[in-house]
Amino acid sequence: MALADRAAAHSLYGWVFFDRGLIDAAAALQHLTGEPALATLGQANRYHRRVFLTPPWPEIYRTDPERRHGMDMASAEYSRLLQTYPSLGYEVSILSKVGVKERCDFILRTLET
Repeated sequence: MALADRAAAHSLYGWVFFDRGLIDAAAALQHLTGEPALATLGQANRYHRRVFLTPPWPEIYRTDPERRHGMDMASAEYSRLLQTYPSLGYEVSILSKVGVKERCDFILRTLET
């Protein structure tokens, strides 16, 4: 699904943001199975060099049909991704726990530089 989403984005104009992507999926697969998914998938399908991560935020965290894991698993995944992205050559920017508008403004300002 992440590969299909990425391919579809090529025809769009302007910035395209992915809530989750191939790196996230490959990191989860590697964690669950021990298979070296990141070694091949992580380098072959590059995203923008800048990646934005939001730290675990218990006050707003909710499970739903797409987000079935709890806060403990979300925190562990965040920790893995904090290591994974830089290991693949990405620059990670951590988003503050502020409102949506403030986070969007930060992202757009950061991408302008």
